[in-house]
Amino acid sequence: MKVTARRRRVAMVAAGVLVAAGVTLPVGAAHAATSCDVVYATNDWNSGFTANVTIKNLGDPINNGWTLGWTFPNSGQRVTQSWSSTVTQNGSQVTAVNAAWNASIPTGGTVDFGFNGTHTGNNPKPTSFTLNGTVCNGSVPNQAPTVSLSVPAGPFVAPADVPLTATASDPDGTISKVEFYRNGLLVNTDTTAPYGYTMEDLPAGSYTVQAKAYDNANATATAERAFTVTPSSGPVLIATPSSVSVNEGGTSTVNLKLSAAPTSNRVVTLTRTGDQDITVSPTSVTLTPSNWSTGVNVIVAAAEDADTVSGTATITASATGLAPLAIVATEIDNDTGGGNNVYIQRFLEQYGKIKNSGYFSPEGVPYHSIETIIVEAPDHGHETTSEAFSFWIWLEAQYGRVTQNWAPFNNAWTVTEKYIIPSNADQPTAGVAGTPQYAAEYDLPSQYPSQLQPNVSVGQDPLRSELQTTYGTGSIYGMHWLLDVDNVYGFGRCGDGTTRPAYINTFQRGPQESVWETVPQPSCDTFAHGGTHGYLDLFTRESNPPARQWKYTNAPDADARAIQAAYWAQTWAKEQGREAEIAQTVAKAAKMGDYLRYAMFDKYFKRIGNCVGATQCPAGTGRDSAHYLMSWYYAWGGATDPNAAWSWRIGSSHNHMGYQNPMAAYALTAMPELRPRSTTANADWTKSLERQMELYQWLQSAEGGIAGGATNSWQGSYSQPPAGTPTFYGMFYDPKPVYHDPPSNNWFGMQVWSLQRVAELYYLTGNARAKTVLDKWVPWALSETTIGTGGDYSIPATMEWTGAPAIWNPVNPQPNSNLHVEVVSHSKDVGVTAAYARTLMWYAAKSGHVGAKNAAKGLLDGLNANADAQGVSVPERQEHFNRFDDVYNPSTGQGLYIPQGWTGTMPNGDVIAPGKSFLDIRSFYKDDPDWPKVQAYLDGGPAPVFNYHRFWAQADIAMAYADFGHLFPNG
Repeated sequence: MKVTARRRRVAMVAAGVLVAAGVTLPVGAAHAATSCDVVYATNDWNSGFTANVTIKNLGDPINNGWTLGWTFPNSGQRVTQSWSSTVTQNGSQVTAVNAAWNASIPTGGTVDFGFNGTHTGNNPKPTSFTLNGTVCNGSVPNQAPTVSLSVPAGPFVAPADVPLTATASDPDGTISKVEFYRNGLLVNTDTTAPYGYTMEDLPAGSYTVQAKAYDNANATATAERAFTVTPSSGPVLIATPSSVSVNEGGTSTVNLKLSAAPTSNRVVTLTRTGDQDITVSPTSVTLTPSNWSTGVNVIVAAAEDADTVSGTATITASATGLAPLAIVATEIDNDTGGGNNVYIQRFLEQYGKIKNSGYFSPEGVPYHSIETIIVEAPDHGHETTSEAFSFWIWLEAQYGRVTQNWAPFNNAWTVTEKYIIPSNADQPTAGVAGTPQYAAEYDLPSQYPSQLQPNVSVGQDPLRSELQTTYGTGSIYGMHWLLDVDNVYGFGRCGDGTTRPAYINTFQRGPQESVWETVPQPSCDTFAHGGTHGYLDLFTRESNPPARQWKYTNAPDADARAIQAAYWAQTWAKEQGREAEIAQTVAKAAKMGDYLRYAMFDKYFKRIGNCVGATQCPAGTGRDSAHYLMSWYYAWGGATDPNAAWSWRIGSSHNHMGYQNPMAAYALTAMPELRPRSTTANADWTKSLERQMELYQWLQSAEGGIAGGATNSWQGSYSQPPAGTPTFYGMFYDPKPVYHDPPSNNWFGMQVWSLQRVAELYYLTGNARAKTVLDKWVPWALSETTIGTGGDYSIPATMEWTGAPAIWNPVNPQPNSNLHVEVVSHSKDVGVTAAYARTLMWYAAKSGHVGAKNAAKGLLDGLNANADAQGVSVPERQEHFNRFDDVYNPSTGQGLYIPQGWTGTMPNGDVIAPGKSFLDIRSFYKDDPDWPKVQAYLDGGPAPVFNYHRFWAQADIAMAYADFGHLFPNG
C-alpha cells in the first residue's frame, strides 16, 4: 500500500484551553512557540497494520515531555501494542506520550515511535495531529524517492553468486529501507546504505530483479534489471569456506580454487563491498593449470573498532570468462558479551554454509535436504516440510541476534507466507460454514478406503466464528506440512501440472502406513491425475461420487516452533532497540498462534475423557472437546468450486510427547507482542501450558525418559482400549501414538526436540514441573552418552518401552514405577546431537549442572570435528532402501497396497495399480545421479551409504553453536 505523507505545520492557538485527542490541557502545557511536522506511515496486511510516526520539532526546544494526539478516521481502527511511547485510545481519539528516554526534542530534531493496530474495512491516515495541544496543520506533499539498481555484467554460470547494488535517495526526507526482489519474490531488506544483497548459488535460468526503495512516509520507487545464468560447461570458482567469520582485530583464511583445470592462467581479482572494517589481501591471485585444484589462500581481516555491531561485507572474486563468486564475511564483534568466542564463529560459518550450499530452491524455499535420494517423512529430498520452514525462521532469529540484521528473519516469514501458508486463493471456500463427516481410522492400509458415516455425531467447532470475526476471513493461517518444491511429481497447483512449489500430501491410511506404502496426491484434487475421482477414493468412500476439493494438514510442532522463534526474535531485537523492524512479523506469529489452537481439540470435536464408541461418545460443545495439548495435526478443506457451499475443519485426538511445546504456550501468553487477538485465546494457551507440563510428568518413566502419549480416540475409531489402560484426564495411554512402522516414540530425536523446549521454559521461568522433569531426564540421558575425542561420541538412537504410567492424579501425581525405557542402540545423528546439546545447555545455564554443560560442549566439539564443506555430516547406511521395490504382501501387510479394481496414473504416466511398488509410482528416482548405488543394493549388493545434509539438522547445529556461545560466553 502506498501512503503519501502530508507534513502538517503549526497554527497558533489563542484559546484558554486546548483539546488534544480528547485530553483537555491548560495552555501552559503547550509551548507558545511549538511548531511541528508529523510523518505517519503504515504497512497494512489483511485486517492489521504497523504504523511508524516521526515528529519533527520546528519550534523552540521541548524539554519536559511531549504528547501527540490524533483522531482515527475509521471507527474500526484500534491500537493494540506500541513501542518508544505509550499510546492510549478512547473511542477514535488517540494519544501518544513520550517514553522516559525520548522526552526532549530539540529545535529541528525528530523523535520516532510506532504501534501495531487492527482495522476493519480500509485504513485511512489521520488528517490532523496536535503536539502538546497545538495543531500541526498545513501540508506539504511528499516527494517520492529515487532508486537505481546495478548488476555485474556477467557472464553468470551456475551455480552463480550475483551481487545486487542499489543507490537510493529521498529529496524531502530519508530512505527507510530498500527491498530486493528476485522473480517477484522478496529476498532481502536492507535498512542502511550502501544498499546491497548477494543472491547466492543460483541455478541456471532467467532472472528479473528489482530494488524497491521506501522513504520515511512509505512512498516507493522501483528499479529493475534482468540477467541469465547459464549451465556450467567449464571451470567455476570455488571458495572454502563459502562464507567466513572473522574475530574483530583478527583474520581468517579463505581458499580459492577451480572446479576443473583451466587452459591458461586465470587472474582472479577480489573486491570488497559493505563494512569497511573488513579487508581482503591480496586483492588478486592467479590460478593456473598447476595450482587450480589446491588453490590459493587469501586473508580476510577485521579491524578493531568501537561499535557493538557485527558488520558484514561481500568479497567478490571475478576473472575473465568465469562467473563471479561472492564470499560473505562477517565480523565477530568483541564489544558485547558473547560476541567474540569460537562458538559464535562456528555459528556464522555454519550459517554461511547453509545459505550457500544448495539448501534452497530458486524460489528461496528450503529443501528437506541437499541430497535427493532420501526417504523419511518426505519421500524425496527436494520436497520440504513446515518443519524446515520453522527451523529456517528460528535460524534467522539467531542470525539477527548475532549480527543485528533482522531482514533475513522477516524474509523467511515472507517466503513462508508465500509458499507454505495457503493463500485465500488456495482455500477458496474456507469461509463457508460446514462440519466434517466421520470416517474411522484403521490399523492397516489394506482396510482403506474408509466409509464416511454421516450418522455419527460430530461436535461443534468452538473457534470458527471467533476467528472469522477477529480476522475478517474464513481462511486458516497455518502451514501445510508438505511441499513438492521442484514439482517432481508434476501435480502443480490444482492440477495445472506446472506451478511450483506444489502442495502435496502422502500419509492417509492409518498407523501402519509407512512412507514406503504411501500414495502421493495433490492437496487440491481436481481429478486431473490419479483415477476417475483423482486420489480421493483411495482413502475415503462416499455414498455419492466425491467432489473436487482442496485439503491441507497442519503439523502443530512446526507452527509452534515458528512462534517460539518469534518469541526469541522479539526478545533479542528489543534488547538491541530494533523491535520495530520485526513488529509486523511478530504480529503474524501471534496470528498463527490463534489458529494453532485447532490442535487442542478432539478430531471430531467429541467430548474429552472416556470417549468410547463412535456413536456413543457424545459430541462436544464449547471447550469440553479440548484436550489443550499439541496433537499430531489439525486439518481443513472444502470444495474447489467457489459456488459450492461446504468446507470442514478437524482437530486430532492423538497427542504425542514429541509435539508438545510449552515454550510456545508461554510465549503466546507472557509476551504482549505475541498475544493472539481472539477473545478466548489467552485462556486457551494458559490452560495449554499447564496441561502440557502435566503430560510430561505423567509420561516420565522410572528411568527418566518420556513415554509416548495419550489419545481420546483409541485406534482412531473411539474403540474400547484393553482393560487397565491408564488415563490422563480420561484419555488413554498410547506407547506409540500415530504411527507404528517404525514405532513413533522409539526415536531419541523426539525426546530432545521436546525437552529442549522444556529446558528453555525452565531457564526463563524456573517452572517447577519443568525442573522436576529435567532433573530426572538429564541424568538418564547422560548415562547413555559417551563423548570421546576427535569427533568420536555416541548418543541414544532407539529405545524400547515396557509397562505403563499410573492413572494421572493432578492433585497427587503418582510415581511411574511400572513404566520403563531401555536404550537399544546408539548413533552420531548430527541433528539429534545438536538438539540434545541444546537441551543440556539450557538446563545447565539455569541449574548450574556442570556435567550437563560439559556434555553439551563435548557434543558441539564432536559435531565440529565432523564438519564438511556443506555443513556437518556422518555416514548413514540406508538398509531400509531394500523396500524401494516392495509390492504388497498380504502375509506381512507391507508393500504398496492398492485396492483391487482401482487403477490410475501419476502425472508422468506411472501406473498406479495392485502389484505396484513405491518405486513403480516414482520412476523419476531412476534418473537420479545416485540411483546406481541404490540399484546395486536391490541387485544384492551392500546397503548404500550417504552423508545427508538435512536442513533442519544443519540449522539446529548452527543454533546449538549460537546458544552455547551466548549462554556460556567464556566457554
